[in-house]
Amino acid sequence: MDEKDRKILDYLIEHGRDKIADISRHLDIPRITVYERMQNMIEKGIIKGFTALPDYSEIGLGAMAYVFVSFDPKSGTSQKKMAQEISIMKNVYETSIVAGEWDIILKVRGSSIEDIGDFVLEKLRQVKGVDRTETISVFTSVL
Repeated sequence: MDEKDRKILDYLIEHGRDKIADISRHLDIPRITVYERMQNMIEKGIIKGFTALPDYSEIGLGAMAYVFVSFDPKSGTSQKKMAQEISIMKNVYETSIVAGEWDIILKVRGSSIEDIGDFVLEKLRQVKGVDRTETISVFTSVL
């Protein structure tokens, strides 16, 4: 990636819905160059896709928490398999295998903190390999 690619990528991260003509005008890069570089970044996997970023409170998922998960190596499953199983659960929006005191960090959403609590108690803790959890409620996110 060169400086032009970085400018285009940074612009897309902030304004992903803009038309190529708008990106071209804003960055002062010819439209064909913007288009070709975007296609090249897509082909190389630098840009994985374009997605909508919802206002979660408007769709009934205004509560968010981070859940730290400890893996039980004696459980008869692998940490990666456990993480994959958790990652497809309805309330889970991000799953990261990490190093340190905890083995996995989850970003979860729900309609309320009680909803997230129900998810942790009734679903997450039932997953094979989950040893213990710690939930950190989010007051607000700064974007």
